[in-house]
Amino acid sequence: MIDFGKLMHKQADTIVQQWVEAVRQDEQIQTTDELTYKAIQNSLPKVLNALATILSQEEQSDVQTLIETTLEHGVVRADQGFDPGEIAREYRLLRSIIFEVIETELLQASAVELLRTVRLIDTVIDEAIARCFQSYTDSRLHELEQLQSQLKLTNQELTRLVRASKANLSELAHELKTPLTSIIGYSDLFLRQHRQDGSPRDSIPNLESIDRVLQAGRQLLRLINDSLEISRYDSGQMQLQLSSVNVCELVQTTVDMVQPLVAAKNLHLQLECDAVLNGVLTDSLRLQQIFTNLLSNAIRYTQQGEIRVICRAEPKQSNVSQLAISSWSFTVADTGLGIAPEDQQRIFEPYVQSKSQKVRDSESTGLGLAVVSRLVKLLRGEIHLESQPNVGSTFTLTFPMLSLDGCPLVSIA
Repeated sequence: MIDFGKLMHKQADTIVQQWVEAVRQDEQIQTTDELTYKAIQNSLPKVLNALATILSQEEQSDVQTLIETTLEHGVVRADQGFDPGEIAREYRLLRSIIFEVIETELLQASAVELLRTVRLIDTVIDEAIARCFQSYTDSRLHELEQLQSQLKLTNQELTRLVRASKANLSELAHELKTPLTSIIGYSDLFLRQHRQDGSPRDSIPNLESIDRVLQAGRQLLRLINDSLEISRYDSGQMQLQLSSVNVCELVQTTVDMVQPLVAAKNLHLQLECDAVLNGVLTDSLRLQQIFTNLLSNAIRYTQQGEIRVICRAEPKQSNVSQLAISSWSFTVADTGLGIAPEDQQRIFEPYVQSKSQKVRDSESTGLGLAVVSRLVKLLRGEIHLESQPNVGSTFTLTFPMLSLDGCPLVSIA
């Protein structure tokens, strides 16, 4: 008689290794492209050990561990950004690999042992899927509740600003219409299904509906926040919070944040920064907003090639007849789609997008560069753009060294 519990304990490491490799190579599970081996593996070893106790004829079945680990797995997968189809796919792969690894022993077992083992494995996997989807759904619903609260708060501020100023209201309403319609439609679908059953069903279509609501909600929230930033600047309500900033560290932090996006598109990102920029008086929050927007745009519109980020201390003017201003520059150069000449003069206006870019990126709000231009002006800087369609774009920002009152520092050369 074969003890499949002991066999499962013995083969657990092999199953984990083969499963992680299979998940990485599966084209239908793209989220794992940015995850480490340990992150993909997650709690699978615990699940296999619990399965081993259930299959064993000597050990006491550890069902509680199975329940706890699969619930944990669902929460982790939600945080990692998996969609429901990817989760179902990874469990399908797990079932297949388990049977492949123990196939020889299954063929040697009696008919009774074979049926018992297959049924138990199928039951455990099915229960694991159910528990995982349960916690995954709960996590998504919790995120949805938090998003709803954020939207309520931003909506209150948006209402006040709209009452104070009607500028760009029609454009904003048009941009809000698409994600808002999606949120309403999928929310209504989910609620109607919930009322029919009395509780949310852990089916892939239901979970995908929640994902679509969250995605549209996040897009709407980004659009509202960008609109609020522009409104605050235009109404003179945006104030600088100056402090001594290590520009190189700030840029490196921003680069680290977008690195997964760079890796996902197999791009090369090169960073150069003058070490002397370690005590620049500026607003670190506004500066990071600028860096993040420009880097995100460069990644979004670059399909292949490289992105160069350069921070450089600019030398003082040598002409003694003029005042010299100490300054520094930030440059983002990409090999992306580029911007047509007729669009370059208007690209920093709200809701304006390059026609070629708009076709390829329907999720863009057209507000990112408008926010950047206003923040650069707030920091007394200037923007220079060089771009050619299908060649790439180079954004160069030049900032003066500021004094504590936010004015440029000037000195005689």
